[in-house]
Amino acid sequence: MGKPSTIYFTVTNSLSYDQRMQRICSSLAGAGFRIVLVGCKMHKSIPLTNQPFNQKRLQVWFQKGKLFYIEYHIRLFFFLLFKKMDAICAIDLDTIMPCFYISTIKGIPRVYDAHELFTGLKEVVSRPKIYTFWKWVERTFVPKFKDGYTVNNFIANELQRRYGVEYIVLRNLPVMQAPLPNIPGSQTSNAEGTTMIDNYPLPLGKFFLYQGAVNEGRSFETLIPAMQQVNGKLVIIGDGNFMAETKRLIAVCKVEEKVICLGIVPPQQLRLLTPLAYYGLTLFESTGLNQYYSLANRFFDYIQAGIPQLCVAYPEYVAINNQYKIAHLISDLSPQSLSATLNKLLVDDVEYNSLRYNCEKAAKELCWQNEEAPLIAFYHDKVLASKK
Repeated sequence: MGKPSTIYFTVTNSLSYDQRMQRICSSLAGAGFRIVLVGCKMHKSIPLTNQPFNQKRLQVWFQKGKLFYIEYHIRLFFFLLFKKMDAICAIDLDTIMPCFYISTIKGIPRVYDAHELFTGLKEVVSRPKIYTFWKWVERTFVPKFKDGYTVNNFIANELQRRYGVEYIVLRNLPVMQAPLPNIPGSQTSNAEGTTMIDNYPLPLGKFFLYQGAVNEGRSFETLIPAMQQVNGKLVIIGDGNFMAETKRLIAVCKVEEKVICLGIVPPQQLRLLTPLAYYGLTLFESTGLNQYYSLANRFFDYIQAGIPQLCVAYPEYVAINNQYKIAHLISDLSPQSLSATLNKLLVDDVEYNSLRYNCEKAAKELCWQNEEAPLIAFYHDKVLASKK
């Protein structure tokens, strides 16, 4: 047998919390490819965990903004230039330029992984200069990546309409795992009415959970004020470009006793915490195509954890919910609407039990084990075929 084909994947995060890339790289490594996942070593990066693939983090001085992208692009290009590889994959627009130039110099296949419609993000759309730059990047480089995949039909159709590329759809589904045993946590509560689970404070009783990036466009501007009238608590797990503003809103609305921010939680611990929530939250503003046609990781993570969710009634979510009935859908994201809906969910045991039962059934179908075969076939066709 010959040497395994080597594929490099490039991201702009610190790798530790990127469950999507961990799934993709693990599946391809298990299929016989040699995989290298390249990301950043940030000031607050935690140690990497062992994975069935190689991981490399490039040290960067600048942590955000245009200087970060300039520095990382330069470091990534020269790092890749001296590595031997059979194919390279750019994850979203923020690494597409170095990958294009490396693939051109080396004469190897290049793949584009459109995890989201980058130019449809609120934080991009709402900033004209930033939008103009990333739109130029998209318009210039995406047509040069003839092979690729994305997470839903809308993005695939939109990229085909804009640039004539035909990408396959690989949904970002979590790995189905054996059910976790009941986790009682500590037997004592503190003055704040919380209990410790694996060193993380969670509210006693029913609580709502938001997990994922705390970024613009996630409806925190209305969710936090809504919590003033909600007869329950909210746990936020994650971090992002709207975290500082979220904490400010918590203070302004005087809901410090109702909202707990845990920050970023490693995937292993997150798997313990998510099933303990009463309902998950999947909320997005409709500003920007990326939000309106999104299919968020957390949407599937809640299903896999066996908990119902309150979810925006946007097209991709409606289509899945029509089939599986795993969420309570909402269209009006005003504070008044959110508070009334959240209070109703807290007392409606009939709907809760129905949705929870449906989650347990849907989890057997909406899992990575049913999605990885097309991924492996894609790389066999695109990478191995190019070596013949």
